[in-house]
Amino acid sequence: MSALPPSAALLRTRPVAAGHWRAFLAVARHLNFRAAAEELALTQSAVSRQIQALEDEVGLPLFLRHTRAVELTGAGAQLQRTVAPALERIDAAVRLVRQTAGRKSVAIATWASFASTWLIPRMEAFQRDHPDIDLRIDASDVPVDMDTADIDLALRYSLPGTRLAGAERLFGEQLAVVASPWLLKSTPPVRRPADVARFTLIEAGDAHRSLHLEWLSWRRWFDAQGGPQLQPQRWLSFNHAHQIVQAALSGQGLALARLPLVADALARGDLVEVLPGHRLDSPLAYWLLVGPRSSQRPEVQAFCSWLRTEAAATRTALGEAAEPGAPGPKVSN
Repeated sequence: MSALPPSAALLRTRPVAAGHWRAFLAVARHLNFRAAAEELALTQSAVSRQIQALEDEVGLPLFLRHTRAVELTGAGAQLQRTVAPALERIDAAVRLVRQTAGRKSVAIATWASFASTWLIPRMEAFQRDHPDIDLRIDASDVPVDMDTADIDLALRYSLPGTRLAGAERLFGEQLAVVASPWLLKSTPPVRRPADVARFTLIEAGDAHRSLHLEWLSWRRWFDAQGGPQLQPQRWLSFNHAHQIVQAALSGQGLALARLPLVADALARGDLVEVLPGHRLDSPLAYWLLVGPRSSQRPEVQAFCSWLRTEAAATRTALGEAAEPGAPGPKVSN
């Protein structure tokens, strides 16, 4: 094996002290050692020593010292672009930890459409009854690892048996044709499935990209009606369910919507179910998964109890006969 070149042998590999980085960023902001020292409440010589120590660790000069000015080198500018946002994130995280120290909180992971159409409109009641519990909603389509993530519980939308070990079924799902009532007032009545072709049809844009999401497609709905694949005036597709609901609310067409996500809008009369005798059953369901490190905390238990009550109300609104709180399948992740 050949020996390393002399320059490589001299490279340091140990971490650089955080104080050195703070001194570096202060000098880089002000391009002045005296101003940086005043910001950090240090002497100018102490700041100079930290910068010199940092340059020794990096192995390159980070500043050009002129008689009356300081200038970043190319290496210094590169490090500033990387280090500044990293330290800002660390400082923000520390502020958040300090603010929440000693407070009761529940962190919920879900996806954006469910959060905006089902969860958030109901949360006011929980906050009113539990003013001492903070809630944090992390909305993402990417499933979290409940064993390692900083999350107390997850709300998921899935087929049974898909990454749901220990999950609790909240409610199932049907698909229904819905529209804004004022859109329907301006057209002849919709009396049979073929009549929907007179409208723009709104559906999930990614419904055809995976097998289980095909249950959300108009194609599946037409097949269930035993009729031909009709072509509407136009198609309007979105990749989020709450966008589909919003488009229907604004009268842009007929939407094939998930009933749990539009039940409240139907109850208020903001949406009308078209052809209520032609709902489409879906095998997909909504699930609650509680993190193993959080299940015994009183605030998490309180939120889960409230969630089960709201889920029972949704099952009633949907006319679902499934047993409340039916456990999910015992499968491995």
